[in-house]
Amino acid sequence: MSTQPSNVAYQVMWNRMISVVEEQAQALVRTAFSTSVREAGDLSAGVYDTDGLMLAQAVTGTPGHVNAMADAVAHFIRRIGRENITDGDVYITNDPWEGTGHLHDITMVTPSFHMGKHVGFFACTAHIVDIGGRGFGADAASIFEEGLQIPIMRFANAGTVDETLIGIVRGNVREPDQLIGDMYALATCNEIGHRRLIEMMIEFNLTDLSGIAGFILGNSRRATLERINALTAGTADGELIVDGFAAPITLKVKLTIEQDRILSDFTGTSGLDKKGINCPLVYAKAYACYALKCAIAPEIPNNAASLAPFEIYAPKDSIVNAVHPAPVALRHIVGHFVPDAVYNALDKLLPNTVPAEGAGCLCNFQVSLRPRTDAPAPANAVRSEVLTFNSGGSGARPSVDGLNATAFPSGVMTMPVEATEHVGPVIIWRKELRPDSGGAGAQRGGLGQYMEVGARDGHEFDIQAMFDRVDHPAQGRMGGAAGAATTIAQDDGTRMRGKGKQFVPHGRRVVMAFPGGAGYGDPAKRDVKQVRKDLARGYISAQVARDDYGLAQEEIDTVLEAVKTGGFVQ
Repeated sequence: MSTQPSNVAYQVMWNRMISVVEEQAQALVRTAFSTSVREAGDLSAGVYDTDGLMLAQAVTGTPGHVNAMADAVAHFIRRIGRENITDGDVYITNDPWEGTGHLHDITMVTPSFHMGKHVGFFACTAHIVDIGGRGFGADAASIFEEGLQIPIMRFANAGTVDETLIGIVRGNVREPDQLIGDMYALATCNEIGHRRLIEMMIEFNLTDLSGIAGFILGNSRRATLERINALTAGTADGELIVDGFAAPITLKVKLTIEQDRILSDFTGTSGLDKKGINCPLVYAKAYACYALKCAIAPEIPNNAASLAPFEIYAPKDSIVNAVHPAPVALRHIVGHFVPDAVYNALDKLLPNTVPAEGAGCLCNFQVSLRPRTDAPAPANAVRSEVLTFNSGGSGARPSVDGLNATAFPSGVMTMPVEATEHVGPVIIWRKELRPDSGGAGAQRGGLGQYMEVGARDGHEFDIQAMFDRVDHPAQGRMGGAAGAATTIAQDDGTRMRGKGKQFVPHGRRVVMAFPGGAGYGDPAKRDVKQVRKDLARGYISAQVARDDYGLAQEEIDTVLEAVKTGGFVQ
């Protein structure tokens, strides 16, 4: 009698493995020290076979991490050496080119052993608040200014943590307790994944993962190719212009749909920037693949096989293929715009499929707080690094409005005000949706946000701005209007730059307006009921309702009166 598991059994195992890595990710969320992990979910988790091929990824997390991590485990195998992999080992790196794109991402890889035999790997990544150097920002001129570099090495050797590494890390970062805590959290979540995997293997009487790996990868590849080969072959060009640092950046892509593959060629894209917004190819590849999978094969789980048919090329030393020692701290700014560039091409091949342009990159900022220096500071004044993740609006879709203050493509969450204020002497004075920021259209673009931030009394701070869409707001599709642009200034009206480290004196606040997503389709074709609802909810003003959507003044007055009296608006 054959001992080969049935297809049904393999499907159950596949689902179980996805559950295993999801528990792995949730364990990291629960145990992490950094708010970027605990509150924003800037992490990833996955399980791999012995060759480093990704078999399953957690739903919790960001595609930039996990799709980049799909390539990372192979680097660990090569650097460590198969013959040196031991039960109880844990490996670590933050190498931008062999990890997930910048030094602020710590990647941990743990080999999994069953009955004395190496059966696979667990890997996870988390964004940490500080890695030393200039801090998390765009101002560095090379990777050597951006912080401590940890090559692929052992965090633990056969169960024993490398205390020398711990000492080096502590001596080079501003928030050592947070970072060391996150490192242990990463190692622990891999261990939890390992335990659950072994439980599954015992339950199904598996001695290795070769059978289930073949099932997962074979079916995923076949399903992905079916989706690709059902499309009409063709080639189209896409282009996107964004702010950049000192000068605008042009992302160009030639998208080619062929038999068994889709090629994204970024020839013609701008070259390297002198500051730290350059993007390693692994991260650009991650988001190009993610964009195409969302549009073409969203229901197929991410793994090595389902990602493989999406091929990426970019010339060396272009801004989407930065090589060592280029500064890459804010590689997410360019990387998060890759999907919009790809969609600008794909829209020509698959009309009425992809969304309009959105905010793109996250609207993040980090504040370095310290006791005031212009006058005596109170005795309880402290130094602190506080990172907050925020989002503008996403672009409208062919049949659905864009999402308000929701990150696409990163998928990370906006941090609660209370969690941000808890970790340092910072006050978020204002955080609310930004009316009229979503581009008008038959489907409206998602709204951006207003934020106002300052320091507690007795403190001053530097803000590391990481914003785009200041000069190049999101553009609509099919007659939809552009989203609102980003603005940033101090509360006395002093304008500030969209990127870079800037000083904010004691008593001053920074006032920010994050961008809206663009609209899709002719605004005149928007359902009148939706216009009235938007007006009632405060998403649009009376002026926009009248000028952009053609709502009669009488109807506007009726809606506003109903809102005033608490009536229901249909």
